[in-house]
Amino acid sequence: MDAIDVILTKRDGGQLSGEQIDWVVDAYTRGIVADEQMSALAMAILLNGMTRDEIATWTAAMIRSGERMDWSVLDRPTADKHSTGGVGDKITLPLAPVVAACGAAVPQLSGRGLGHTGGTLDKLESIPGWRASLSTQEMVDVLRSTGAVICAAGAGLAPADRKLYALRDVTGTVESIPLIASSIMSKKIAEGTGALVLDVKVGSGAFMKTLTDARELAETMVALGTDHGLKTIALLTAMDRPLGRAVGNAIEVTESVEVLAGGGPSDIVELTVTLAREMLAAAGLSAAKDPADALRDGSAMDVWRRMISAQGGDPDAPLPVANESYEVKAPATGVLTRLDALGVGVAAWRLGAGRARKEDPVSFGAGVVCHAKPGDKVTAGEPLLTLYADDAARFDRALQSLDGAVEIASPAPDHQSDAETPDLFPLIIDRIV
Repeated sequence: MDAIDVILTKRDGGQLSGEQIDWVVDAYTRGIVADEQMSALAMAILLNGMTRDEIATWTAAMIRSGERMDWSVLDRPTADKHSTGGVGDKITLPLAPVVAACGAAVPQLSGRGLGHTGGTLDKLESIPGWRASLSTQEMVDVLRSTGAVICAAGAGLAPADRKLYALRDVTGTVESIPLIASSIMSKKIAEGTGALVLDVKVGSGAFMKTLTDARELAETMVALGTDHGLKTIALLTAMDRPLGRAVGNAIEVTESVEVLAGGGPSDIVELTVTLAREMLAAAGLSAAKDPADALRDGSAMDVWRRMISAQGGDPDAPLPVANESYEVKAPATGVLTRLDALGVGVAAWRLGAGRARKEDPVSFGAGVVCHAKPGDKVTAGEPLLTLYADDAARFDRALQSLDGAVEIASPAPDHQSDAETPDLFPLIIDRIV
């Protein structure tokens, strides 16, 4: 095989053979195919796409590049969730304990944030002592003792994807649907879970901005899971406004604990319960305890506390607090009709909650708290957002990202009890099987 021939095939709109895909993925993982050659191939894939057969073969090749995990030693079925990422998307934090409290084991391998999208591991690392890196045996031990574990993927899991993802990030090829789908599904299939529910975000704060692209990605990933014998379901969910009210790290942990205590924002509760029910049904536990009950009776909170402790964290420890804060006041009285997820996410990133490069540190206390959600009535001069940062010099650039992110309409007449926000997606848009 020759890398140039593989590149030319896809550049000219051809279909890569199974032999070509197997060779190029393996050769790139071993360093035989150079970064610049794989960059060219990734760009050709972005521009010309892949057939379902090509994507399935590409995914299988990336799975074969590393180890596959096995949870057969556990005494309960396994289920996992993957989100394509967004702003204020803290759902994994309450979701894993809820599902575990209802009878499934949740081996949740998560990642770090990059740019305006937050990372689950960054949020959890704001808890003093909590460890993201666990050995396979440690993961099994935590699952046996608590029912849920949230940790980083080991280096041996789909190393081809790890190497290719870093390359895509610096070559403008992140948005390729075949490469996104194969990246996500190679790791999730190699992870060895028995059932998978995908939360595919759509809107300004998501990688998929349109319903058409989000649906294509969801259908592609569900097909990949099905082809590999993994029960896979996808939900299309809204990311045109932030999820919940907190966007950051420690402040999102605080909000997640509020949900586990039976409170918290209604959208976080709704999405957590909906995804939990899907995970339990996919794992064959649809007749098990209802997730809403696990939030009400404290059993999910019990799992959370045991899980955090089992990974070295102190669930009672005070969380980091930013040194500086700045209030953004409502510019007018009326109904908040728009709070753009991308604007808020970029603001949190610029405040220090996110990173521009994978090796950058994050500020655990930085972020944005939204005092109103689209549909809420607001009063001129009252707090609309509070920005948090360790360095007050960050506020100016954060405020720039919020320019145009907020829209307020005149108050609705008295006979209209609900604000009209016609441009918003419903929280749960569609279900793909």
